[in-house]
Amino acid sequence: MSLNIKNSYGKSGVRILKIIRNADRHELMEFTVDIRLYGDFETAHTDGDNSLVLPTDTMKNTVYVLAKKHSFTSAEEFGKILSKHFVSSQPQIKKATVSLHERPWQRMSPGGKPDPFAFSQATGERYTTFVEYSSGGFHIKAGLDDLIILKSTNSGFSGYVFDDYTTLKETDDRVFATSLTATWTYNSDDADFGSLRNDIRELLLKEFAAHHSLSVQHTLYAMAEKVLETFPQIDDIHMTMPNKHFLKFDLEPFGLENENEIFYPIEEPYGLIDAKLSR
Repeated sequence: MSLNIKNSYGKSGVRILKIIRNADRHELMEFTVDIRLYGDFETAHTDGDNSLVLPTDTMKNTVYVLAKKHSFTSAEEFGKILSKHFVSSQPQIKKATVSLHERPWQRMSPGGKPDPFAFSQATGERYTTFVEYSSGGFHIKAGLDDLIILKSTNSGFSGYVFDDYTTLKETDDRVFATSLTATWTYNSDDADFGSLRNDIRELLLKEFAAHHSLSVQHTLYAMAEKVLETFPQIDDIHMTMPNKHFLKFDLEPFGLENENEIFYPIEEPYGLIDAKLSR
């Protein structure tokens, strides 16, 4: 029997912390790295022939060795180094993809003075990077995940469809909270990735805060549109914004009026809003 095999393999969950030890100031980068290789591995499946298989343990070691041997200042640069290494060093490998999830560290400033060697993590936010390398060159995406943001006013939801099962009340003043995931595609493999990520993140936050929201969809579109208007280095942006509900607590049984002051959060169920904008 003749079968068509599409296969890949790799190493996942490789965690690494790199410290850039300048004389008077240190910088930190912490990644979780996932690697996948594509190429001529069919006989490993059909015949048990491992002669073309690079061990996944070798991939793990490569992450640490190349992190030591190379200088880089962003996840995108490190992803380029790793993905190109696997394709260029092993002729049976036709394509390599590297995904990096970065845990951002913030420099501590006790007494208002930045400490050169002390850091903290304030949120669960992660930065995401995806780098693909093949004979066609690099394909690079980046983004952020689980950025919790909230605005206490300038958000409403009304004018929607009412049917026999609708109980939601219209409002022009509600809490708008979400866990933002955004991924954008670069049209260059030689950009200033670290600065671009910071600038895009700052613009997303600025637009979220300033936008008078008529729905989650309305604000998502405004945020994504502003990124494409501002950064020509970006071809598209995909954003996901689950509606993290904070519901107004009924204080009337206690003889009190709740003037949009007291809320309780619910984790589930939640609305999930998703869109991709392209040029």
